[in-house]
Amino acid sequence: VQIVESGGGLVQPGGSLRLSCTASGFTLDDYAIAWFRQAPGKEREGVSCINSQNGTTFYLDSVKGRFAISKDNAKNAVYLQMNNLKPEDTAVYFCATDLLTVRRYSSTWYRAQFYDYWGQGTQVTVSS
Repeated sequence: VQIVESGGGLVQPGGSLRLSCTASGFTLDDYAIAWFRQAPGKEREGVSCINSQNGTTFYLDSVKGRFAISKDNAKNAVYLQMNNLKPEDTAVYFCATDLLTVRRYSSTWYRAQFYDYWGQGTQVTVSS
């Protein structure tokens, strides 16, 4: 089982990036998949999550309207489109699952302790 994130980089405020999460050893669409981020000196926080089957999505309040999570089952990938990026979005972004849960709920999707499998992360830096 391996999860790999990519697509991070340096972008100016107001810019956009698309992060990709790909997997080997399992099918992403079989489980709820979440994006987390962690800035230096801060706790890891849930950014977005997409459920299997019904495709329900969840977002951190501060990214609603700017970020969009999606998946491409043919490529076994989950994406995080990030628009209108702000300096406070600077962090390492991680993709995660527990290889068990199909549906997350509004009260649980953002809790990092519920996820067991993580990628290595991709750095996103928003700076002028």
